Amino acid sequence: MHDANLGTLLRTCDAVGACLAVPAFRWVDEALARGNTLRHRSCVHRVRNPVQWLGEERSRSTRIIGVELADESIRLADLAPARQRTVMVLGHEATGIPPEALDLLDAVVEIPMVGTGASLNVAVAGSLVLYKLAGLL
Repeated sequence: MHDANLGTLLRTCDAVGACLAVPAFRWVDEALARGNTLRHRSCVHRVRNPVQWLGEERSRSTRIIGVELADESIRLADLAPARQRTVMVLGHEATGIPPEALDLLDAVVEIPMVGTGASLNVAVAGSLVLYKLAGLL
């Protein structure tokens, strides 16, 4: 994920009152430092093992929503706003959400496309879903 994508997602999280959880990798910290254009400290959690963290969140009754093209996906328009603690999972733009993380999802949402592209940029897709979960769309 590029600096601009992380910066965009961080700004969107700030706009909707959400936190950003990212893998605890040096390149992520460096990208956030370069991509963060917010004037105040942001809510960012560093996660050492994302799949284990998702499992722990699920055991706390957190709703886990993935953004992915899948047979069982629901359309973004049909996604209800979050009414409980919710985690949104974004996968790699090329490879998607890893299979071991897919098993932990409560639902998968897709964003319909009219054009010839197969998917949106990860920051754009994540921003749309965050706004929908926040009840702002």
